[in-house]
Amino acid sequence: MVQKSVPKRGRPRAYDPDKALRNARDVFWERGFSGTSLDDIGAATGMNRPSLYAAFGGKHALYMKAFDTYRRTSRRMIDVVLAPDIPLSEGLQHFYAEALDTYVPKHGKARGCFMIATGVTEAAQDADVRKALGDALHDIEKALEVRFAAAKKAGEISASSNPRALAMMASAALYSMAIQSRTGVPRKALQAIADAAIETLCAGSNKSRTRITTP
Repeated sequence: MVQKSVPKRGRPRAYDPDKALRNARDVFWERGFSGTSLDDIGAATGMNRPSLYAAFGGKHALYMKAFDTYRRTSRRMIDVVLAPDIPLSEGLQHFYAEALDTYVPKHGKARGCFMIATGVTEAAQDADVRKALGDALHDIEKALEVRFAAAKKAGEISASSNPRALAMMASAALYSMAIQSRTGVPRKALQAIADAAIETLCAGSNKSRTRITTP
C-alpha cells in the first residue's frame, strides 16, 4: 500500500504589529470607534478576524492600544518641546507646531487629534475610554503647568502668574485647534490661534533669555 504524502502547511503569514496598529489607528481616526468595523480594520491591516483577535484581542482592545500608543507618543513630544532649557515662547511655538502638523498634515487631509476626535463621543458611554481620555488631557495640562511654574521661578513670566491658570489657557487653545481642524478650518487660521495663545501666555516674558546648556 502506497501512503500518500501529507501536504505541508505553508508558513503562517507574518504581520508587523506596529504597522498593523498604525493602520488600524488611522481607520479609527477617520471613522471613529463606532463607525469602524472589523472588516474595515482587516482591510487596512491585511489581517483576518482570527489574526486580529490573536494579536490584539478584538476591536475594543485594539482601539485602547492605539489610544495608549498615541498618548505616549504625544507625551514624549511634549516633554521634549517643553524642556526647561528651551525658552518658554520657543517651546510653546514648537508645542503648537507639532500639534498642527498632526492635526493638519502638510500632505494629507485634516484629521484633528486622535484622542479628542475619537474619544469624546465614546467617553460618554465607555468607562475605559472616559478614563483614558481624562488621564491623557490631565497629562497635557500638568506638563504645561510644570513648565509655566519653571518659567515663573526662572523669571521668564511675572512672579504673580498662576501656572495652573496659564496651563488651562494653553491647553484650551490646543483643544480648540484640535476640534476646529477636524471641521476643516484652514491651517492659517489654526496657526493664528496658536500665535495669539503664545502672545497672551508669554506676555511680559523675557523672550531673549539665553538657553541653559548642560556640559
